[in-house]
Amino acid sequence: MRQKPIGNYIVDFYCSRLKLVIEIDGESHDGRFDSDMERQRFLESMGLTVLRFNDMDVKKDIGNVLMAIEGWVKTGETTPLPPFSKGE
Repeated sequence: MRQKPIGNYIVDFYCSRLKLVIEIDGESHDGRFDSDMERQRFLESMGLTVLRFNDMDVKKDIGNVLMAIEGWVKTGETTPLPPFSKGE
C-alpha cells in the first residue's frame, strides 16, 4: 500500500503481512536526520521493519532496490538494511 498513516506518521509504502515499511528518502529529508530517526524508532517499536532507499537509487537503479527488498523478504531476517547515514 502506498502512503499509509501509522501513528502520527505517513510512510511511503507499507505491507502489513510482512510488517514492512519502505521509505524513499529524497530532498524532503535533507536536514531531517533526527526527526527521521525518531520516526524510524517509533515504527520499529511497533514491530515493523523499515527499509530505506535514496530516491536517486529508486530512479536510476531500481533493479538493485528491488533485489534488496526481495532479498529481505526471502531471508526473513528481522534486521533491515543499514540505516542511512547523517547527511545522506
